[in-house]
Amino acid sequence: MDFRKQQPIYMQIADVILEDVLNKKLTDGDKIPSVREMALHVQVNPNTVQRSYQWLQDENIIHQKRGIGFYLSEEVYLKTIALKKDEFIKEVLPDTVRQMKLLGIDLEELKKYVELN
Repeated sequence: MDFRKQQPIYMQIADVILEDVLNKKLTDGDKIPSVREMALHVQVNPNTVQRSYQWLQDENIIHQKRGIGFYLSEEVYLKTIALKKDEFIKEVLPDTVRQMKLLGIDLEELKKYVELN
């Protein structure tokens, strides 16, 4: 896995799972790889994956069944959408709006671009 410097590795690992949920590759109740399996897959220390999984548990995206593994929570798609929307509005949108103002891009121009793509 190629990691980006702008974001902690544990968050990038969590994002892989969240993207799979958004792309509907994973759904409610699906089992996800164990900490050890994920660490081998993305070639990081298991402690980093454990941190990712702890964050996902804190956000109610996954839960652990003792001795069995980690599973996606009920309504995981809706929870993931809410989480990613909040992240987008707080972290991405402010800089985008600032850039739009600097470049004189109004909402109508943006709307035309969005409709084309």
